[in-house]
Amino acid sequence: MTTLFTLEIHYEQDVVQARQRTRELAEHLGFDVQDQARLATAVSEIARNAFQYAKGGTVQFDVEESPQTFLIQIQDQGKGIPHLSDVLEGRYHSSTGMGLGITGTRRLMDSFEVESTGQGTTVRIGKTLPKKQSPILTDRQLQQIRDAVAKRSPQNPYDEIQRQNQELLRTMAELRKREEELTHLNHELEDTNRGVIALYAELDEKASSLQQANELKTRFLSNMSHEFRTPLNSILSLSRMLLAHMDGDLSSEQEKQVTFIQKAADGLSEMVNDLLDLAKVEAGKTEVHPSSFEVSDLFATLRGMLRPLLVQGSSILLVFVEPDGLPSLYSDEGKIAQILRNFISNALKFTERGEVRVTAEQAGQMIQLSVSDTGIGIAPDDQGRIFEDFVQIESHLQKQVKGTGLGLPLSRKLAELMGGSVSVQSEPGQGSTFSVCIPIVYPKAAELPDSLKPITSLNPTQLPILAIEDHTETLFIYEKHLQASRYQLIATRTLAQARQALQQLQPVAIVLDILLEGQNGWTFLRELKSDGATRNIPVLVITVVDNEKQALALGADGFLIKPVDRLPLLTKLNMLISRGKAQKLLVIDDDPVYRYVVKQLLTNIPLQVLEAASGREGLAVAESEQPTVILLDLEMPELNGFDALDQLRHNPVTQSIPVIIYSSTQLNLETQSRLTQQGVAIVSKEETSQAEAAFHLREALVKAGLVLDA
Repeated sequence: MTTLFTLEIHYEQDVVQARQRTRELAEHLGFDVQDQARLATAVSEIARNAFQYAKGGTVQFDVEESPQTFLIQIQDQGKGIPHLSDVLEGRYHSSTGMGLGITGTRRLMDSFEVESTGQGTTVRIGKTLPKKQSPILTDRQLQQIRDAVAKRSPQNPYDEIQRQNQELLRTMAELRKREEELTHLNHELEDTNRGVIALYAELDEKASSLQQANELKTRFLSNMSHEFRTPLNSILSLSRMLLAHMDGDLSSEQEKQVTFIQKAADGLSEMVNDLLDLAKVEAGKTEVHPSSFEVSDLFATLRGMLRPLLVQGSSILLVFVEPDGLPSLYSDEGKIAQILRNFISNALKFTERGEVRVTAEQAGQMIQLSVSDTGIGIAPDDQGRIFEDFVQIESHLQKQVKGTGLGLPLSRKLAELMGGSVSVQSEPGQGSTFSVCIPIVYPKAAELPDSLKPITSLNPTQLPILAIEDHTETLFIYEKHLQASRYQLIATRTLAQARQALQQLQPVAIVLDILLEGQNGWTFLRELKSDGATRNIPVLVITVVDNEKQALALGADGFLIKPVDRLPLLTKLNMLISRGKAQKLLVIDDDPVYRYVVKQLLTNIPLQVLEAASGREGLAVAESEQPTVILLDLEMPELNGFDALDQLRHNPVTQSIPVIIYSSTQLNLETQSRLTQQGVAIVSKEETSQAEAAFHLREALVKAGLVLDA
């Protein structure tokens, strides 16, 4: 720090001189006229306080480095400021005006510090040197400024007052100019607002007219569709009777004519059905009837239904890829099937050779069903138009196939009705892929699927996790994540349901969504942590907003951001529930080599590994040590793994300990299913590599409740 000048204040003229010296130094340091006035005013106010209340003081001007800052310290040896905190917060007012100078100075400066005791007051103010001041002032330049100011004689106080008045007039003129600009801007905004209001009124009127027209169109389509159906059904019935020769034979020409009539009636009937479906959707009369079903069952139904559409000897192959590992859907199976039928029917129409492939995959909390073909494709400009009513793209195949141009618009509206969406990817000459994304659980379901309804009985072999989440699809995801783990999900959608559940059971952890519709999750979190009965239950907040600090400050034990994958969720739950508890793994295997291999695979994990060389020894160790997890081999002499597992499950002391079957025995599907239903994980010893073996073993241990830091 370099000191530029020091000034003693003994007389009122010294206050004026302090203002002059401040302005001179600020000018030499590169401050503009406005900043010079701000600095001079601030120093003048504080120096005047020192003279008025302490009968004098000292003003010291310095330049600090990194970054270079103009610092001024005003110090006195008076009695101090008795109400300093009130002054700084703007609450203190005195008849003499004391306090206004301090608060005004604080607003004008970049930095402000004040210390006041019974022996005096010290005020330090500072302003960073302007950025245009480059390069940084050297010691030599600062010395030149010091010499220039020291040689300069003080100005007449009246000249300083005149200069101050000129600055005040200049500032007032600038304020007046800005006020005029604001007034002009306000007038422009008022004119704009009037125009916007008029525009909104016109838009409302247009929207109302369009709504009325749309309602009339929907009513017309609905009524006319019903009116068309009766004569069409009559035409179709009579055509079938004639073609069945029920009233005698037809000539070949008559049979051809009746066949044409039947085909035309079929096409018209299809269009009427599509129109009626569209009218019902647009009128809001179409209801979604959700139910639980498997995608594989849906594919099997469609496979049998659509196979006849393939002409015998056709060069087109219809392939349904068997879905693997997808959760059950809780939505309207009939409407999803209708969408896929439209997609597949279009793909078969516009594919001359190759294949039509139907696939399904999970994307977060959605299931994406796709129909890909190797057909003629769609130009980029037409990919948006195909979802408009009655639009059909001209092509050499269009004239050969029948269609109404309503299938894709209807599919899009049905998907949106179920909370989903449709999309297309296509390249001319290469083929197209039409996809529909559907929520795993229908968002507006009136009630939960059976698997997510409140559980009246607890599984004694699992630990209850209370989840408070108002989105059924998220609860469905949690249920799938906790499957085959040591945890049992207790699903609630409201805080009232959660409070009722807490009266009936003691969960080992609570998963809480803060952003519950119409409910205050923050208040509930405070309630949990202030109640002695629930204070020690770990609370894991999972939400879409990153407010981890607030959640932890209110007592949450953990925090995750949606969407949450399975392993991070299990790892966090394991960590919260096992906090402060020693982790023990009991390995029951008669082969010492495999026991050694397990210990090597888990070397870096904070874990105590217990060993038992037989089934009976394992039962004894399990009862006495109560390990966190048991790793059990099946093929053992005397007492095999199945019998050991049966005894573990019937012993109240050990029935809740998670068991992992770690064996080389080949199990049939029935045995695997039975073990899975008992909550038993299965890991094969026959892995191709040590890395793969370690991965599968660690994954099973996480599901069983261990915390793996390594």
